[in-house]
This record gives sequence, C-alpha cells and structure tokens, in this order.
Amino acid sequence: HADETTLQVLKEAGRTAQSKSYMWVFATGETSRAPIRIFRYNAGRNGKVAADFLGDYKGYLHTDGYSGYGKVEGISRCACWSHVRRYFVDALPKDSKNPESTLPKIGIAYCNKLFDIESDLKALSPEDRKTKRLELELPVLEAFWSWVEDTLPKVLSKSKIGKALQYALNHKDWLMTYLKDGNCAISNNLAENSIRPFTVGRKNWLFSASPAGADASAVVFSIVETAKANGLNPHKYLEYLLREIPSMEIVKNKEELDSLLPWDPTIQAACAVRN
Repeated sequence: HADETTLQVLKEAGRTAQSKSYMWVFATGETSRAPIRIFRYNAGRNGKVAADFLGDYKGYLHTDGYSGYGKVEGISRCACWSHVRRYFVDALPKDSKNPESTLPKIGIAYCNKLFDIESDLKALSPEDRKTKRLELELPVLEAFWSWVEDTLPKVLSKSKIGKALQYALNHKDWLMTYLKDGNCAISNNLAENSIRPFTVGRKNWLFSASPAGADASAVVFSIVETAKANGLNPHKYLEYLLREIPSMEIVKNKEELDSLLPWDPTIQAACAVRN
C-alpha cells in the first residue's frame, strides 16, 4: 500500500518556503504477519519516489488513481474502491429528494454491496477469500460495469456524476485486480489510515523548518505507526526503546535490533495494548 500527502518545509535549498513537499507512506498488506509502516519525506510527488523506494519489489501495489505510481515497474496496481465511492458521494446533490440523486445513490449502493461482502469475508484465509470473491463479488462487479457503460453516455461529462462514472471506468482494470489474490484489499484505506495521524497533526504544527526536521518526523511516524499496526501502545514502546538502546552494542552487532522490532515476543509482552 502507498499514499502521500502534502507538507510545507520552510528551508529547502532552491525552493521558496511556500513550495509543496510531500510525506509518503508505504505499508505492508492487511494479511502481513509483521505489519510495517514506513514514512518518507521528499520534496516532490514524482512517481520516481515510489519507484526508488520499492526498488526490485514484485507484487501488488494498492494506491489511489495517481498516475505517478505508473513509474513503479514490476507491480500490479490495485485501485481503491473507497475512492470510487467517494466520487459518487460527492455527486449527491444537497437535496436528497432531487431526481439527480438517483444515479449517485445507485453507484454508492454498488460500492456498499462490495464492502458488505468484504466484511463477511474478512476472517477467511486468502485462498478462500479469493474463491468467495469470485462467487459473490464478481456478479456485483459485472452488473456495476454494465450500469457504468450504459449510463455514462447519458450524462454530462463535466457533471459530478459524469466524472464519477468516468473515474471508475478509467481505472476499471486496476479496480478488478484485487480479485486475483485473496491477500489483496478492496481499498487503500490501510495506507490512508496510516497517514491520517500525520495529516491531523499537520493542522497543529503546520510545517517542518528544514528537510532534516521532515526526515525526523518521518522516522518518528514510522516507529509509532508500525507499533500501532502491531498492537502496541506506542508510548510504552518508545519508552522501552529509549530505555534499552543505550545499553546495546547496536553498531557492533546490528542483529540486536531484531529484539527491538514490534513483533518480537518480549516487546509484545511488555508493550502490547491490553483490552
């Protein structure tokens, strides 16, 4: 999973203080046994950032519709059905009784049906989930695409419903990718939820003073969000790290770092969130 959001960095060489920079997040999939969230600051939004980070990775990449991810080679794109639903929600008129609300409501209903089925399949193994998706969701998808292709010529292309239908059709292949593997997700909510604490915090701190500060923020958010993804209390985990690291010979023996990873049994025992 990958996502990115804007960040203002005041003292970037060769750029004005008002320039937009970006914080990126890369996350392992929902079925990963060792969930990881890595944040990376970069001055730009060029897809090369994702390509450089992912390197030789081969597999599925969940994203929104941003074209920059097309620069990542060797991956199969999984587009986000939450984004599709959002387009239909945005197309709803303020007056729900307005006849123009009918088409957006139909689009939303299709999306809701898919998400309802996904909720029922959550506990299944990836193999069984794939089988059930083909059985239960593929007919819904086929009906949805038939409706999209039939409806699109009948609406104004620049209207909100026209844009919603066109967005879905433009990303049809990527929106169908998740059917190929039960480990894939129907949305990119995982990445969006991972980066949301940063976007909320940004409303308070507004900017980073320097690239070094932005990099430091990326490190902290990587640690905290990975801890949360592994069921840890981030405050306890940070306390544990700050207490243990000074007495460790990490420079001489980097393998010692393995004992500090969030999924280590000792870490889990000491820092896990207790219900």
